[in-house]
Formats: sequence, C-alpha cells, structure tokens
Amino acid sequence: MEHFVVSARKYRPQTFKDVVGQQAITNTLTNAIEHNHLAQALLFCGPRGVGKTTCARILAKKINQDGTEREDEDFAFNIFELDAASNNSVDDIRNLIDQVRIPPQIGKYKVYIIDEVHMLSQSAFNAFLKTLEEPPKHAIFILATTEKHKIIPTILSRCQIFDFKRITVKDAAEYLKYIAENQGINAEEDALHIIAQKADGAMRDALSIFDRVVSFSGKELTRKAVTENLNVLDYDTYFKATGLILEHDIPNLLLLYNKTLSYGFDGHHFISGLASHFRDLMVCQHTDTINLLEVGDGAKQQYLEQAKKTNNPFLLRALDLANECDLKYKSSRNQRLLVELTLMKLASLGFDAEKKNFNGELNTQSVDFIAPASFYKGKHTERTFEQPTPSAEHQESNPKVQPSLVTPQQNNPEKTVNIPKKDAEVATLVEEEKSNYEPQPSKPVQKEPQLDESAKKLGMDIAKKRISALSISSLKAKKAHEDSKKDVSIDYSKLPRSSFTEEQMQQHWEDFVAHIDKKGRKILASNLGADIPKLQGENVIWIELPNSTMKKEIEREQYDLMEYLKTNLNNYFIELKITVNEATAKKFAFTPEEKYEKLRKKNPAIDLLRQTFDLDL
Repeated sequence: MEHFVVSARKYRPQTFKDVVGQQAITNTLTNAIEHNHLAQALLFCGPRGVGKTTCARILAKKINQDGTEREDEDFAFNIFELDAASNNSVDDIRNLIDQVRIPPQIGKYKVYIIDEVHMLSQSAFNAFLKTLEEPPKHAIFILATTEKHKIIPTILSRCQIFDFKRITVKDAAEYLKYIAENQGINAEEDALHIIAQKADGAMRDALSIFDRVVSFSGKELTRKAVTENLNVLDYDTYFKATGLILEHDIPNLLLLYNKTLSYGFDGHHFISGLASHFRDLMVCQHTDTINLLEVGDGAKQQYLEQAKKTNNPFLLRALDLANECDLKYKSSRNQRLLVELTLMKLASLGFDAEKKNFNGELNTQSVDFIAPASFYKGKHTERTFEQPTPSAEHQESNPKVQPSLVTPQQNNPEKTVNIPKKDAEVATLVEEEKSNYEPQPSKPVQKEPQLDESAKKLGMDIAKKRISALSISSLKAKKAHEDSKKDVSIDYSKLPRSSFTEEQMQQHWEDFVAHIDKKGRKILASNLGADIPKLQGENVIWIELPNSTMKKEIEREQYDLMEYLKTNLNNYFIELKITVNEATAKKFAFTPEEKYEKLRKKNPAIDLLRQTFDLDL
C-alpha cells in the first residue's frame, strides 16, 4: 500500500504567495527581506492552524536564498526548530545559547524557530533575555505561540510582533476547492462551506476534516455526505423548522424536533443552530449585510427567499426567545421541555402584529386615525381609538352597516357608536379605554365639534381596511393621511380664544391632576404637581421642573392635559412652556439628615422627642 500523506502536510505552502488569508503579514515579511529591515527576533502569535510555523519556515528559507542555490534547497542545516513544550528548562535554553555562537556553514543566517514559546518556564525566559536582545548578527529568532498573554512583557518588548488572524470561511472554502480540483474530486460548494465553518478559522483543521470526508464519500463530495460524517444539522432542518414556525404549525414542529433528537443531536445543538439561522435571515433583510452570510450560493438563495417571508420585529423576537433558551438550557432540569416550550412560543409569534383570539381569527381592528384641526368645525380635538371591525357574517346580514370613526363623547352621552352585537365584548373594552383618556371637566363645555366631509371620508377608508401596525399597507395609509392634511387649510379665525385668569388656569390644572391620579396615572400626576403653573402673557402656561426627566415625561404625555385646558378655558391658542431648574431639586429631601430637617421645620417638637429618648438618625 502506498504511503498516504495528509493534505495538511502535502499542501503546506512553500512560498508566501501560497499562504491563505494572511496577506498583510506575508507582504510585510517580503518587503522586510527585500529592503533588509528584518528584526533579529520575531513573535508569531494567533489561533491554531493559521500558518505561524509555515510562515516561519518560509521566512527561514527565503532569507538565505541568493539565487545560486538549487531549486529544491531547503537549508535544513541553517534551520533549527525547538519545541518549547518539551524543552522548557534553563538547561535547554543554555544549550541553545551555546549553539547560537557558531556561524552557519551554508547561507547567511541561522534561524531558530521556537514553537509554543509560552510553555517556557520563568527561569528559562530570564535566561533567554540577553541573547534575544543582542544575538549574533547571523542569528534570527522566530517565536510562535497561541497564547501571547502568557509571555512575560520583557520578552514581548524585544520582539517584533505579528498577529495572525483566523482564516475566513470564504478563503478556506476557496482553498479547499483548489485542493479538490487537484485531486479530481467533484465537491459541492455548500459542502466545502460546511467544512470551512466546522474548522472555525483553522486551515489545518479544515484540511483534516476534508481528508476524513473524502475517505467517507470518495470522489463525490456532497453536502449530505458532509453533514452525516461531521454530525452537523443540515440547513434544510432549520429552513423547515422556520417554515413551520411561520405557519404556526406547532404539532409538526414538535415532530421535527423529536426526529432531530432521534438522529443523536441534543436540544442545545438544535436551539443554538436555530438562533444562528435567525441571525442569517436577519442579515439577509438588507442588501448591505448580505455579505455577512458565510454560505454557498445555493444556500444563500434559499436564505434570501425565506427572508422575504419574515420581517425584523419577528426575527428580533425569535432571536430573543432562542437566545434565552440557549442561556437556560444547562441549568434546566427538563431540557427537552424547555426547548419544546421555546418552539411553541416561536410558532405562536404573530409576526404581522395582529391581535388574534383563541380561534386564530382576527377579532378587533386597530385604526390609528388622528384628526387634525382642519377636520373639525368649531372645537379642536384630537383622539386615537380602536375601532371594532364587524365580522363577515354580520356584514353579510347587514350590508348597510359600515365602520365609523370613534370620536370623543365627553358631553354627548346620547351619541353611540355603531358596533355589531356579536362584538359587544369588544365594544365594552373600547369604552373602558376611552374613559382612561377622557378627564371629566369641572365646568360645562360646549357641544362636541363635528367632523367635516373630508375627515369622515378618510376615516371610513382607513376603517374599511384591516391594517397591521407593522405592514406596508399601514405605512401607505399613514402617508396618504399626512398628504391629505397638507391639502386642507386651517381657519384659525373660527377657533375660540377666550381670555382667562391665572386662578382659573390653576384650578383646572389641579382638577386634571386629581382626575388622572384617581385613574392610576400616579407618575404623571406627581410630575404635574411638582410646581404651580404660572401664566406668562395671555396664552403661555409656564411650569418649572427640577430635572429633565420630569420634563420629558410631561412633554410625552401633555396631549390630554392641553386638550383638557383648551376645552375648559375655551382657548385653543394655549401653549405649554416647560423649563428645568436644577436648583429647585434642593427642596426635595433625599438623605436621612435632610428628611429630619424637613420634619423638624414642620414640627419643632420632634427635636424634643429625639433628645428625650436619645434617638439617632
């Protein structure tokens, strides 16, 4: 039987041009040799199997070439390799130092390659320092290590450091393709990409895996053969699982997971691979990030097709669920149940963001319609409510019933919304939601304004369609709504502008704060009560707050407040001015001493109580 040479040795690069994925380092070394700028000590550090020892041998051979040597000359007499893992004592380093003094017999330089140099003992490092810093002019040291952090700083400062990077999947796959063509092997591109991914950036590991798979499959290297031999899950498993998730098919998804377990894979492997699959679908959502997908052209096309069926919110939530399961897997007592529960959650995600009942049918329809001032006659009011959508049966039996816009009904209790009887439950929820955002005025207000024809028409068009909050249809509808607002001019002369006093404004302000406090909106009520509002000019209400956080909170929630004040003060030109004064924060007591001082000012007797019982803060 003919002696077999593994690919890692057979295809070891003999020149810098053959080195894979380290162009920056090989170009630097080539230029250093050509311009005679080579340092006396070099440190090659990086992951395993990326070409450190290979580059050291090529460099040792190249610096002794002068054009007169034979083509197959390897300068073996001038190259000394030392394994520091087994020769790590002081005596070994002393023997090396004694050899350094002898000049080379052939060539110009003697090169000492010390592999795994981080394994040297502390005393051996110290014995090596002087020789490494000032070696003879004919000696060059090349140190190689995978753990640079274990080398003492005094050694690092005497070396020129070269950091080798991991081999990319693309570079490794291209080199494997070159080797397969040399050996007459018909290899699928996806199969070579799987081998490159399994190697995790190490070219030597990729070549070892390649030899193993070729021994298994022969001259035809297919993706199926690679996945079977390497015991990795194929892309098809994750494509099928994602398809079942998008179809909300929980039974078949659990059967697929059970089938995967029967092949010998554990749940941790499956869920982590599914998370990686979601990540790959995410990078396919944008043309600029498709290059981050490290797969073959055939698999890339599958990713692009499935990415079109998903969207970013769904993928983000799916990634979050899969990652949470990955983190909890090792600590879980019932690991299979944990993965199955995660799969059921994934299959229950409504990536169209629609609200569904237990039967899976659409029950309510959210219509975001905010009417601008120009749509109203007289009073100016803006609201957003959820409009129930009549069921198909009800629409068939009542063809004249059309969805209508829901408007505020503060002072018109007789006005009702056209809601089907079958959806009475939804109507109750709508009324409860409306009550949360409609504070009762402290004095009678004028009759509610009516929508003009353009507003009603636009509202009906929006209400007729079932629009998802994350769909393209909703974006188009909102854009059409914005465009329609531009065409309507606002007649400010018809809006009321009654004058009011500061006392009236403060009274309505307090009424609004008390109302929202009863409704449970404690934070907003507390922020609004932090300062007494003041009237600046005729229409500007000014409030001063101790920090910007409270200001942002009020600005975000000021809509209901301003509507309440405009309605009750009968002035739609009121503006709210909020300023921040850090000095006002001093009136709040935070430390125990400040709280005590505040209590003592309110009741001096507390000081007597403290002295009597000898109390301390």
